[in-house]
Amino acid sequence: MGIGCPQEDEAAPYYFTYIRRIAGDDVLSVLEGQLEDSLKLLPMISEEVSLYRYAPEKWSIRELLNHVTDTERTTAFRALWFARGFESPLPSYDQNTAASGARADKVSWAAHVEEFQHVRRSTIALFRNMPSDAWLRSGTASDNRFTVRALAYIIAGHFVHHVSVLRERYLRKSLL
Repeated sequence: MGIGCPQEDEAAPYYFTYIRRIAGDDVLSVLEGQLEDSLKLLPMISEEVSLYRYAPEKWSIRELLNHVTDTERTTAFRALWFARGFESPLPSYDQNTAASGARADKVSWAAHVEEFQHVRRSTIALFRNMPSDAWLRSGTASDNRFTVRALAYIIAGHFVHHVSVLRERYLRKSLL
């Protein structure tokens, strides 16, 4: 289901860091493929390794996945809000406040993996059932305008970004 790639006026420039990571116009297939990829990668990480930080001030692997899950949940809610026609602006989302409040290292790795997969399935269902005219609806969140389409691409691109960080900075061969 190709919906077209977001144009420059569909999100603030910063978010194109994520949007540009997604090739093509079928973001739903990308989201589904990422779920399949996560089913292969994430279970390979042990409970012990999931507590690893590549530097003292950096998130653990558990915190990183919790961040990806929380951000996806928040971004999907924004897409739902705008797609359904609500006009009230949505507040900012502070990733550090969310990370601090989650206490992710106290939750098992297996529970984090399961939660991410549930959230991703919910995101896929939301976008799979999105009315065609809703993709270009827009609204304001964090004082920025977004289209629903841009938010879908941001979710997918944010995942790509963090999986790259996970592979490059956390999962050296000696850790798995």
